[in-house]
Amino acid sequence: MLEELRIRDLGVITDATLPLGPGLSVVTGETGAGKTMVVTAVGLLLGARSDAGAVRSGAKSASAEAVLKLDGGHPAVERAREAGADVEEFDGGAELLLARSVGADGRSRAYLGGRAAPVGVLAEIGEKLVVVHGQSDQIRLKSPVAQREALDKFAGETLTVALAKYQELHAHWKGIQAELDGLRSAARERLREAESLEAALAEIDAVDPQPGEDESLKAEAVKLANVEELRIAANTAHQAIIAEDFGDAGDATSFVDAAKRTLEHVAEHDGELGAAAARLAEIGFLLNDIAGELSSYQAGLDTEGPERLAEIEERRSALAKLVRKYAPSIDEVLEWTESARARFDELQDDSTRIESLEAEVERTEAALRKQAAGISKSRSKAAKDLSARVSAELTALAMADATLVINVDSGEQLGPFGVDEVAFLLQPHSGAPARPLGKGASGGELSRVMLAIEVVLAAVDPVPTFVFDEVDAGVGGRAAVEIGRRLAMLARHVQVLVVTHLPQVAAFADQHIRVTKTSVRGSDGATATGFTSSDVRLLDEPERVKELARMLAGQEDSETAQAHAQELLDDAKLLPQRA
Repeated sequence: MLEELRIRDLGVITDATLPLGPGLSVVTGETGAGKTMVVTAVGLLLGARSDAGAVRSGAKSASAEAVLKLDGGHPAVERAREAGADVEEFDGGAELLLARSVGADGRSRAYLGGRAAPVGVLAEIGEKLVVVHGQSDQIRLKSPVAQREALDKFAGETLTVALAKYQELHAHWKGIQAELDGLRSAARERLREAESLEAALAEIDAVDPQPGEDESLKAEAVKLANVEELRIAANTAHQAIIAEDFGDAGDATSFVDAAKRTLEHVAEHDGELGAAAARLAEIGFLLNDIAGELSSYQAGLDTEGPERLAEIEERRSALAKLVRKYAPSIDEVLEWTESARARFDELQDDSTRIESLEAEVERTEAALRKQAAGISKSRSKAAKDLSARVSAELTALAMADATLVINVDSGEQLGPFGVDEVAFLLQPHSGAPARPLGKGASGGELSRVMLAIEVVLAAVDPVPTFVFDEVDAGVGGRAAVEIGRRLAMLARHVQVLVVTHLPQVAAFADQHIRVTKTSVRGSDGATATGFTSSDVRLLDEPERVKELARMLAGQEDSETAQAHAQELLDDAKLLPQRA
C-alpha cells in the first residue's frame, strides 16, 4: 500500500506530500491545477520514461518519492533485498522507499530503499505493487500472457490444481522428448564413442592393472637397482650387532649383555640400577630381533636377480602407457575404466532405450492432450462467466452496448499452460467487430473497461494499489455515481487512487485530496513574468463539502451547492452496500 507520496518541482507542483491510506483516495482540483502530475509521479516511480519537460520551470530537477507498507513476505520486498535495498521491518510487515529524480537536462536517477538502483529494477518492483490506468499509461491486462493468467485465477482452485498437474506432466514430457531427440540425432557420434571406449577397455583389460601397482613396482625397481649396496649395508649392520669377529671391540649384543650382567650383580642394593638392567635386557631382545630380520633380508636379496628387475621394468612400461593415454596414475586409470564401462553399457543399450522412450513419449502426449482438453473446458466456462460479469459492469458504467469478449482458442501445440490462446476483446456495440483492448476505444472508455475488469477480478487477482486517471471522462449523472460506487467496491480489496473531476465519484472517497493552483504575477502585473505553483492538501469533512460544492456548481460557499454536496456524501455511504 502507498502510505505517502511526495512530489517536488514536477509540473506546477513545487513541493507537495500526499498522505494516502487504505481504501479509496481521490484527487480533485481545477483544470490545470496539476492533478495529472500525481499520476505522472506514480509513473516515474514505476520506471516510466522520464521527460525533462515535466520539470518545473526554473528548477534544476524534479523528484517523486513514495513510502510503501507491505507484508514482509511480499515478492517486491524479496526483490528489493536482492537489489541491495534497505528494507525497514516491523511486526511482520516491511516499509520500502521508492524514489526517482529527473534533471532539467533529461538525466534520470532511481533509488530503491535509499540506494541507487537501475530504473529497470524500479519498474520490475513497481509492477508488483501499483497498476496505473490512464489515457496513455500501461494496461495491466494488455498482454495475452497477463490475460490468460487473470482468467486462470478467476477460474479458481479447480483449474489451478489441474494446471499444476498438467505442468508437472508437461515438464516430464519435454524431458523425455529431449532425451529421445538427443539419442536420435547423435546416433553416429554415439556409435563412434562406443567403438572408441571398447578399444580402450580392451587395452586396459589386457594389462589388468591393480590398485597402487605403479607405485609398488617403482619402489621394487629402485630396490633391485641398488641390491649390492643394500646387501653390504645389511651384512655390515648384522655383523655389528651379533658377529663375534667384528673387530677387536666386539659386537653390540656383547656390550649390552656385559652391561646387563654388571648391573644385575648390584641390583639388590639399588632398585634404580635393577630397572636399568631390565631395560638393557629388553634392548638385547630387540637387537636379536633386528639381527634376525637383517639375516632374512640378506637371504631375500640373494633370490632377486636381474631377471626380476627386467620383469618389473617391462610391467612398468605397460602401465606407463596406460597412464599416458588415460589418467595421471593407475588408480585414476581404474576409476576412468569404471565410468567408461558404465558409459559403454549405456551406449550399447541405445536401440532399446529409443524404443522405450518413443512409447513413453506417445503415452505421455496422449495423457497431456486429455488434461489440456479439461483445462480448455474450464477456461471456456470461466471466460463466459467473466465476460458476463464484466459486461454487466460496463452497462452500469455508461457503456450499455459494450461487451467484453473473451476468446479461448485451442490449438494443437502443447505449451506449458495448455493448448489455449486467450484474448480479451472489446465489442463497443452489437454488430461491431470485437477488437483487442486498447484499440478502438477512447482513453476514458478504456479506463472504464479496465475498471470493470478490475472490479470483477479484485477478489481473486489483487494488486496492492490501483491508480485511475480520467476514468470518468465523458460521463455524468447516474453513470458517474456507478463509477464511484465501483471504485469503492474495488477499494474494499485494494488501495485505489483516482484523479477525477466528478463530484459523484469524489463523494465515495475515504481520503479526499485537493490540488490548488496559485499564480504569482510579476512586478508589471503579468503572469508571464511570474510563476504558477500548486498546493496539495488532505481535506477534512467540512472542506470536502465545500470542494464537492465547487465541483457541482463552481460556488463552494453556496448553501444550496453545499446541501447537494452533503447529500452526495450521505448517499455515497449507503450506495456501496447495494452492490
